[in-house]
Amino acid sequence: MHIVEFCVSNMHHGTDQVLKKLEKQAEIEVIEYGCLGNCGECFLSPYALVNGESVVSETADQLYDLVMETIAKHELGDADLDKLLDDL
Repeated sequence: MHIVEFCVSNMHHGTDQVLKKLEKQAEIEVIEYGCLGNCGECFLSPYALVNGESVVSETADQLYDLVMETIAKHELGDADLDKLLDDL
């Protein structure tokens, strides 16, 4: 399960639509907070935390793509770790 966290104060960038799209995916848990403590990023750009990693973009559409890319990278990393453990 992947966790994607959003700041409610960042929704003026259109991240509310990204949140709604991600909520439809079973393997992603979406959490919305009043504040994530990244006020500089929050004010300037669409952003989210993906498994604790800050993902920042220029547009909300781009944010969705970057979130999905970050999740894919995490899954590849997990698969590599599982393979390594199996080989031991």
